[in-house]
Amino acid sequence: FPPAVFPLSCVVQNYSWGKVGLESEVAKLLASGDPLVQIQPDQPYAELWMGTHPRGDALIRDNRIPQKTLGQWIADNPACLGAKVKDAFQGRLPFLFKVLSVNTALSVQAHPNKELAAKLHAQFPEHYPDANHKPEMAIALTPFEGMCGFRPVEEIVSFLQNVPELRALIGEVAAEQLERSGSDDPRGVSAALRVCFTRLMKSEKKFFVDQLNMLVKRISQEAAEGKDTSGSNGDLLLRLHSQYPGDIGCFTIYFLNLVRLEPGEALFLGANEPHAYLHGDCVEIMACSDNTVRAGLTPKFIDVLTLCEMLNYTPAPSSSKIFPAAQSQLDPNVYLYDPPVPDFTIMRIEIPTSIKLYLISAMDSASILLVIQGTAVGTSTAAASEMSLHRGSVLFISANESISLHLSSPDGMLLFRACCLL
Repeated sequence: FPPAVFPLSCVVQNYSWGKVGLESEVAKLLASGDPLVQIQPDQPYAELWMGTHPRGDALIRDNRIPQKTLGQWIADNPACLGAKVKDAFQGRLPFLFKVLSVNTALSVQAHPNKELAAKLHAQFPEHYPDANHKPEMAIALTPFEGMCGFRPVEEIVSFLQNVPELRALIGEVAAEQLERSGSDDPRGVSAALRVCFTRLMKSEKKFFVDQLNMLVKRISQEAAEGKDTSGSNGDLLLRLHSQYPGDIGCFTIYFLNLVRLEPGEALFLGANEPHAYLHGDCVEIMACSDNTVRAGLTPKFIDVLTLCEMLNYTPAPSSSKIFPAAQSQLDPNVYLYDPPVPDFTIMRIEIPTSIKLYLISAMDSASILLVIQGTAVGTSTAAASEMSLHRGSVLFISANESISLHLSSPDGMLLFRACCLL
C-alpha cells in the first residue's frame, strides 16, 4: 500500500498586507517547519496555504510517493477523502486551510452564496474565477482584529450625528431615514441601512476624498490636543487612512463592527457578510473558492454595485459575531468549531504536559493537521515510517487513518486539524 499519512510542504503567499520577516506567524511556522528555508527580513509573509488549490497545491514530502502534489495524489486516490466527502464534493478536497499573518488591513469584502457565485462566474469569469460559495472561519492565534457585519443601528446613528463628514456623504434624507427606522420593523431597518451604505460606497470620488481629508485633519488636530476621538472612531480611522489614504473603505468603520478575538476565539463568515481583517495572526479555513467581491481598502478590482446588492444588512452587536467552540464529548482535549456549512470543520487539539501518548483518532474524512506548538514523534500503520512533528509541521491524514503521538515537549502541544464532517 502507498502511505496514506504523509508530511506536506506548503505554499506561501507574499501579499503586501502580510507581516514582514519573522514578525509573521507564517514565516515563523515556515522556519520551524523546514530549517532550510531562508526568511527574508523585509519580505511580507501573508498566507500559508495547506490544501490542493491550483495556485498553491501542497508538495508531498515523502519520496516513496510518486505524485508530487497533494492535488495529484487525491485525484489518483479519491477514496482517501472518505466515502461521503468523495461523493458530496466530486472527488475533491472541499476546503482550503490557511495561516494568515495580517499587518495592514485586507479589503472590505464579502463572499457570494452559490447562486450568486454561479451568476458572477458566468458573467465575469476574469474577476470571479469559479462557481462556488466561499464561507470561511478564522481562529485567532494571537490577538486578532477584524471588522465584521453591520453594527447595531444606534451605534451607526451615533456616528452619523458625531461625524458630519460621514453625514455629508450619505445625505440628509438617507441619514434621517435610518434615524427614524424603528427596532419593531427589522425589514425597514435593513432597507434604510442598505440605502445609507450604498450611498456611501457610490459617492463621487472627488467628494469623498475631500470629506475624508477634512475628517482626518479634524481628528488629527483633536488627537494632538489630547481630546477623546472615540465618538468618531478616531484611532481606527487614522490607522486605516495611513494604510490606504483616500480610500472609501476608511468610512466603513462607521458601519461595521470592530471584533477583537483572543487566541482560540473564532469568527465565522457566512455568505454575504461584509468583513475586513485588520491585524493579527489566525488559522483560517474556507470552501475551495476564490470568489471575493471587494469594495475598498484595496488596489484590486472593486465591484461596488454587486457588493451593495448582495450584503446581509442585518445589524447585530460585535459580541454576536464570535463563533463558539464546543468541547468534544469523546475527548476533552479537542475543541470543535463546526459551522453551519457542510464544507469544513476545525478541531483545536490541546494536549497537556501530563499526557505522553495521544491518539489522533480516525474519522470518515481526509484531514490536514498543523502543529502550532510542541514536539512529538508520530507513528501510523498508514505512514511509511515514523514522522517527527514540531512547530510548523503539516500532515495529510487520509480518511479512517489514525496517528499515535509520542510527546517529547515539556509544554504539551497545540494542534489544529481541518476536516469535513458530513
